Amino acid sequence: MTLSLPEKLAAYFAAVNRRDIDGMLSCFAEDALVRDEGEDMRGRAEIRAWIERTTEKYGITAEIEGMEAHGDAIKIAARVSGTFSGSPITLNYNFTLGAREIVGLEIGL
Repeated sequence: MTLSLPEKLAAYFAAVNRRDIDGMLSCFAEDALVRDEGEDMRGRAEIRAWIERTTEKYGITAEIEGMEAHGDAIKIAARVSGTFSGSPITLNYNFTLGAREIVGLEIGL
């Protein structure tokens, strides 16, 4: 399925699939908030640590399955594969976009 993602989200998922830590991080605002696996990470330092940890631990790739947009809130359903039990699985990436960058991301089922 080919979807027209907002530029920052297309860049984020392209970086995820390349395992490009700097590329993923550059999509986030300085004070962005990420919620994943029951943890909150705020700001680029904590988000970088989360990206490094999850990239090394899971080595994921993501294939976009669907998108819903409501203003600056965008929900992406992605088929995620990696080195984790139950792979592949569909996860929901709930983004909040700012003027130029991702300001919020919550990942869940």
